[in-house]
Amino acid sequence: MSSPEPLTLVLVGPMGSGKTSVGRRVAKMLSVGFVDTDKRIVAAHGPIPEIFTAHGEAYFRALEAAAVADALSEGGVVSVGGGAVASVQTRELLREHPVVLLTVTPESVRRRLSGGGRPLLAGDDDPITRWNEIYEQRRGWYEEVADATFDTSHRPMQHIAEEIAAWRREQA
Repeated sequence: MSSPEPLTLVLVGPMGSGKTSVGRRVAKMLSVGFVDTDKRIVAAHGPIPEIFTAHGEAYFRALEAAAVADALSEGGVVSVGGGAVASVQTRELLREHPVVLLTVTPESVRRRLSGGGRPLLAGDDDPITRWNEIYEQRRGWYEEVADATFDTSHRPMQHIAEEIAAWRREQA
């Protein structure tokens, strides 16, 4: 792993792990910008559920890979969508940057996912059962790209962000 300029830190992890919440805090602590690639996609192309419905998951993943590449070129703290690691090209890009994996227990994620708007959790199955299946499918990719792991299940996001910011400063 090299330490490219400007300062960059990537957050990966499953849906509901706190990538956006923690990422905003870490960016502020490091005095750098923050990019949530899912929010960037929504701003440019509309709501993610509508993209899935109209064009399918493969189309969304292509948009996602482009958004991740653009965000990484800008630097700062980058929160990538939970499925971004499925792309071989994205995993290759992530290897060039410090990457933090945020984990969360199914019990803790249940209340975080109550807002909906997550197309991969839609349907008749229990959302937490589906979340577990998706997490297990992606776990190896998360671990492959991660340089450090922080669990967000039971501690205040502010404390986790402080630890991540301190870890990133040590990497410089």
